[in-house]
Amino acid sequence: MSDPVLEIRDISLSFRGKRTVLDVIGNRPARNVNALNGVSLDLKRGETLGVVGESGCGKSTLARCIVRLHEPGGGQVLFHGKDVFSADERKDRTYNRRVQMMFQDPYSSLNPRMTTGQILSEALRVHEMCGEEELPGRLSALMELVQLPKDALEKYPHQFSGGQRQRIAIARALAVEPEVLIADELVSALDVSVQAQIVNLLLDLQERLGLTILFVAHDLRLVRHVSNRVAVIYLGRIVELGDSETLFANPSHPYSQALLSAAPSLDPDDKGKKIHLEGELPSPLDIPPGCPFHVRCRHKTPKCTTELPRLRPIPGRGAVACHHAEEIENA
Repeated sequence: MSDPVLEIRDISLSFRGKRTVLDVIGNRPARNVNALNGVSLDLKRGETLGVVGESGCGKSTLARCIVRLHEPGGGQVLFHGKDVFSADERKDRTYNRRVQMMFQDPYSSLNPRMTTGQILSEALRVHEMCGEEELPGRLSALMELVQLPKDALEKYPHQFSGGQRQRIAIARALAVEPEVLIADELVSALDVSVQAQIVNLLLDLQERLGLTILFVAHDLRLVRHVSNRVAVIYLGRIVELGDSETLFANPSHPYSQALLSAAPSLDPDDKGKKIHLEGELPSPLDIPPGCPFHVRCRHKTPKCTTELPRLRPIPGRGAVACHHAEEIENA
């Protein structure tokens, strides 16, 4: 699990915002929404890398950049060492097949006018995965893989429950024999009991098929269960990256500490110490100077307000983007 399959290098992305009334009155141009601000990650072969953070922090935007639904304004996404946004790689559809994305809402991502069989057949035909005579066998095998009955092939998405639709979405992704799966809030729209079934299915498929997974979620307990490593994002930047058990047991960044302290515990005797963040999440239209987290951090110093901390390794604790990580005790 040491070879990087995907290398994300200093990715940045801004979206042009809409002009407000005050912008029009002041004759100012629309401001940009800074969604990603220099994200760097390695996704290693066979691992599950969890990506967590508050809503609006850039998790889903990062996932969409990786699968080329958004083109970053700067940086690179390297797949086996090749830049997937280079002119030559754009012409090659192999990447589209080898890196597949699964979305949060399986109903809106499945064509309501097509049966399950038609949805899966379309994926197989587009990528020329098999001949027409092999289609029935491949479709049956996919249904067995995601634990759905064969008669599901004749039904439409609206005839399934949310969990069953997500199984179809997984089958569609697996139909083209991918190497990497990008799971964007895969189970957040499902009931808790169904979430467990889908996550356990995904982990079983990962082991059987040798998949590499980027798992984007806001449920910290779920991320801890499925991930080998975890990246914590705040305002489009990685603020902490490390081994899952180490990060959850001893988070180093004040933001990571606050996130974990807010997560509900299954232990009724665990009263814990809640860390209450000051203020609101700053707008991506106007990111604070220095460390973006300093406006909410109880450990801030004058250095934090002017100097941007770089993601750096801390012995025994992964990598942290904090000027004072060594001095901050685990709260």
